[in-house]
Amino acid sequence: GGPPARAARPRGGPAGPGGAGVTPRGGARAAPPPPLLRTRLPKAEVIECEGAQLLPALAEAASRATVLGVCGGDGTINAAATAALRADVPLAVFPGGTLNHFALDLGLIGPEGTCEALEHGEAVRIGVGRFSPGPDGEPGYFLNNFSIGAYPELLRHRLRWGPRIGGGPAALLAAWKVLRAERPVRLSLAGRRRSVWLLFAGNGTYHGTGPTPGRRDGLGEGLLDLRLVHGGGRPGPRLLAAAFAGPLSRSPVHAATHLRSLRIGSVPAGTPLAYDGEYAKAPRELVLDALPDALTVYRPL
Repeated sequence: GGPPARAARPRGGPAGPGGAGVTPRGGARAAPPPPLLRTRLPKAEVIECEGAQLLPALAEAASRATVLGVCGGDGTINAAATAALRADVPLAVFPGGTLNHFALDLGLIGPEGTCEALEHGEAVRIGVGRFSPGPDGEPGYFLNNFSIGAYPELLRHRLRWGPRIGGGPAALLAAWKVLRAERPVRLSLAGRRRSVWLLFAGNGTYHGTGPTPGRRDGLGEGLLDLRLVHGGGRPGPRLLAAAFAGPLSRSPVHAATHLRSLRIGSVPAGTPLAYDGEYAKAPRELVLDALPDALTVYRPL
């Protein structure tokens, strides 16, 4: 629940009566494009693709589209946003995944709102997070969040147990399970050596005090919401649980701040990272930064 993200800056986009110039796409694990797209946007080019076809298909579509559309979940939308950013075209999001965090924070419940925004040329500019391997690697982007450490496992346990026992108990159980199985990651943050259980960077400010927060206040402010759970030995389960359950100021192991960029170095080989529900191996060095007003996205105003 809650209102849509409020910090996105209004901007008119090209109107597409009947969907002219719009290329909605389905992705791996996404539902087929809803019939509404074909009826409300009859001039749109609709191409279904999945798996290894997705990234090259999106890049090719973005290179010739007036508006790049995407129907899928957060991972598919991330791939489309990356293609739209590189081609400098607006993005039209048709929620079609399981959770649809980005679409919900933007205020999009289903495809109808996006169709209306396209027909009237209503769009906003939003901030985007970027992670850049140094010095010559190609950057990646995140619309929701980026993490190194225990976050993927924490989220998996919370999603599994939350519907059965409630959000708070599920967070405590997740903390206990992760502490038993995981080890802190030793790396460098802004030139200082640190040991962390978790590094979480959100694109915009999230609600909640824990290191795996909920909805966002804004998508256009151009700031990263950084959450750290410090390592150092083997802290008891109660310490990490405190970071989930209590205010930040009361936790000896949890810190939070807002910043525009962060340099991360000395990352151990094989360390996983996660972004918008996708996973990869972290490079030895990378820079996280926020790109304000980087992407135009359709949304009813």
